[in-house]
Amino acid sequence: MADYYTHFSCLLDVGAPEIAARAVDLYLHLQDEDQESAEPQWHGFDVSRINEPGRSLLWIHSEDSGDVENVVAFVLRCAEEFDLTGLWGFTYSHSCSRPRIDAFGGGAQVLDLGARKSIGWMDAAHWLQAALQGIDPDE
Repeated sequence: MADYYTHFSCLLDVGAPEIAARAVDLYLHLQDEDQESAEPQWHGFDVSRINEPGRSLLWIHSEDSGDVENVVAFVLRCAEEFDLTGLWGFTYSHSCSRPRIDAFGGGAQVLDLGARKSIGWMDAAHWLQAALQGIDPDE
């Protein structure tokens, strides 16, 4: 049997060290709420502060297999809670413990934090399929 993974490791600058601490508290609170939910949303990734003086960075990463959509939801929640603006994005990879067809790839996601929405994404498998069919993958 093969195991499938989605990995990512990215930073989110929330603007101030105290906001970074509050964002980690928000993540932990959301995880606690998840334990009582029939449809957990705040799993598939971890959040921690970069503990350096004056730094306002959150480290968002996956250990075994992450959930890209849950990361997007969390970052947009932080944008709402802490009035974040600007563009932010991250890349992710898909891998497998054994050689399998269509088990490897990855993608990227771009968010407009001020507008509180995703403004674009790409998936390597879809991009490749479109390119091989002669379709402009960027359209």
